[in-house]
Amino acid sequence: MEPVFRVVVIVLGVLIALAALGWLGLNIPPRPFPAYPQPTPELTTVPLPADLPEPVARYYRLVFGDRAPLITSAVISGRASVRPAGPTLPARFRFTHQAGQNYRHYIEVTFFGLPVMKVNEHYIDGQARFATPGGLVENEPKIDMAANLGLWGESVWLPSIFVTDPRVRWEAVNATTARLIVPFGETEEAFSVTFDPDSGLMRYAEALRYREATDEEKILWRIEPLGWQRLHGVLIPTPAAVIWMDQGTPWAIFSIEEVVYNVDVSDYIRATGP
Repeated sequence: MEPVFRVVVIVLGVLIALAALGWLGLNIPPRPFPAYPQPTPELTTVPLPADLPEPVARYYRLVFGDRAPLITSAVISGRASVRPAGPTLPARFRFTHQAGQNYRHYIEVTFFGLPVMKVNEHYIDGQARFATPGGLVENEPKIDMAANLGLWGESVWLPSIFVTDPRVRWEAVNATTARLIVPFGETEEAFSVTFDPDSGLMRYAEALRYREATDEEKILWRIEPLGWQRLHGVLIPTPAAVIWMDQGTPWAIFSIEEVVYNVDVSDYIRATGP
């Protein structure tokens, strides 16, 4: 074998081995986070409002019946595939919510099941603070606005807040669509929510949202259920895809493995880490 050809064969072999190793590392899922140490207490319920648009009322009768649980907080844990840039990466996450007020995101992107990148994000008292390996983002009004929409979008996992929070209202559009109006400081934002005409379940919720602090215009952003599971008597979407519609494919798919409702998260939501 000629020396040059031998070198080429060796290099190709090394590249193939590295590609196979990388593929393997990206296909080993992380272990789930340990169970949250506090259990969900018995949930108090209230009657479903009588004035909801018909597709909304039908949806909520499927989600929890004629009575809505009063949810004040949620700790949502699971695993995900994320695509911040380039290939799809495995991850595990824990999202903490003070319902309709504040949230904290903790995400670990993994390789061979081990953390290689950690993301800590807060939206507290109307201000967002995102700490990632790419740097720190805070004191950015467009990101605050985007985080507020993220707060309400993720509330599909504590869905009764959309019928129990007096700041939130639904507006009828047609037989399969309704507008969801949510607060943002002294103003309001809106989602368009589309329901499946056959099953009655939500097909997707979308809103115009800033992606970066430097964006001149908002981008259509969608949350799309890919399945459903009942936890604590509440039917929630899981897995669920999050899509920037200018990209056309999900940047993340979240699979919920544990939800704990109505526990004290006043300190936990201001912490960092899992």
